Amino acid sequence: MNIKKLSLFCYRVFKSYFIYSAMHIDELREYCLSKPGAEETFPFNATTLVYKVMGKMFVMCNIDTYTGFNAKCDPEKAIDLREQYPDGVLPGYHMNKKQWNTIVARSNVPEALQKKLVDHSYELVVEGLSLKLKRELKEL
Repeated sequence: MNIKKLSLFCYRVFKSYFIYSAMHIDELREYCLSKPGAEETFPFNATTLVYKVMGKMFVMCNIDTYTGFNAKCDPEKAIDLREQYPDGVLPGYHMNKKQWNTIVARSNVPEALQKKLVDHSYELVVEGLSLKLKRELKEL
């Protein structure tokens, strides 16, 4: 391999490494747990971490093979996000594809947007709570 090709290869590798931000699993955990009424659970198995608010799921990820997370999303917004970030926002893995997205942590989806998508998911779940659960949440 000549030096020019090697330089181009190295540039592409380092460019992708530094351009793509990633919300690490510990940051995701801290962010999800900062939400009022949020709890972390393992309802399916020992590796599928689920964040819930008042018993309803708003974020899910695999702790062994963390590459991103699933988050609930408005169906129209989900389509727009998938078009804008075709490698970073995918139909929800093992979820209702209309209402859930898989956000690839190490992708062109900025970390700030990843956090906004967690917020959006949380808000959608809270909006869908019964009045009784909404009152309980406000009292926390």
